[in-house]
Amino acid sequence: MVVLQDRPVIPLSGWLTRAVADCAESGRTLQLLTPLDSRLSLPLRTVAAGADLQWVVRHGDGYYEGLTGRPLKWDGATFVPVPEARDYAPGFTTRPTAAIGSQLTLVYRIRHGAQGDLGGPVERLLQLLTGKQPAGLGPAEPLEHPWRGDRLTEYARGRSTARLLVVGDGPRPAQAICDFATTEGGGAAEVTTVTVGYAPTDPPPLRHLPSLVGALAADQPLASLFVQLCPGRADLTTEPRWTGAPAPVALAVTGTVTGPADLPGQQVGPARTPMTLFPLGDGRSPDGWQRHGLLMRHLQAG
Repeated sequence: MVVLQDRPVIPLSGWLTRAVADCAESGRTLQLLTPLDSRLSLPLRTVAAGADLQWVVRHGDGYYEGLTGRPLKWDGATFVPVPEARDYAPGFTTRPTAAIGSQLTLVYRIRHGAQGDLGGPVERLLQLLTGKQPAGLGPAEPLEHPWRGDRLTEYARGRSTARLLVVGDGPRPAQAICDFATTEGGGAAEVTTVTVGYAPTDPPPLRHLPSLVGALAADQPLASLFVQLCPGRADLTTEPRWTGAPAPVALAVTGTVTGPADLPGQQVGPARTPMTLFPLGDGRSPDGWQRHGLLMRHLQAG
């Protein structure tokens, strides 16, 4: 399915969410065609990074994939890669239209029981990062409801799988994408990604990560928390241009865990629900991925 959109910012609207789901159920890919000056919202960019939606950008007489820069062409039925292309499409390497700052991303995993509130962890994390409670939530953009943890719980527990969007209310743009899946016994497995945008003159407070993770662990034990930094617009939208690659900052895992000899961890949180935080890098050097791989192999072997 090819969908045409010609607007400055394209959100993950309700009808687009349904179109993606319809294509996935029928074994198709949705190709979203936009001009060069369009941007994707963070939730839509997250969907485009998966297998169900492909962002196609029109630039002059040519086309390319918005997240990778791979040149594409129309074959009469769908957009396909240009086989002879050996470089990024020219539009992908043009200068971004806004200043590039940093996007701090935190991905946590947690297993909930059959009873209780599901909105507590995302509410607490957004409070720690922005200084305020979340502003709203909903399954699509624009978000339909003001923030209420009980509304999130009711929505997520009423489905075998559920995705909800949560928006922050602080001085910096902040959004969360919360994925829930029902587990055996009526519990819920949660994977939530929280992203906060920082301007070039406003660096992320990475030095406060130990206290932030400790505060989260004190409220509700997490299975893990992964932190990375990515160059990007502070408003959390994505242009179809190269702005830089993400790099890891830290990984925290539940319990008191011993890491590799050259990658010591730091215990954070209360003694009753400790977590071990492993620093991986400054979020700018690709060397952090080597330390991440070393740590993951060590944890899996244990």
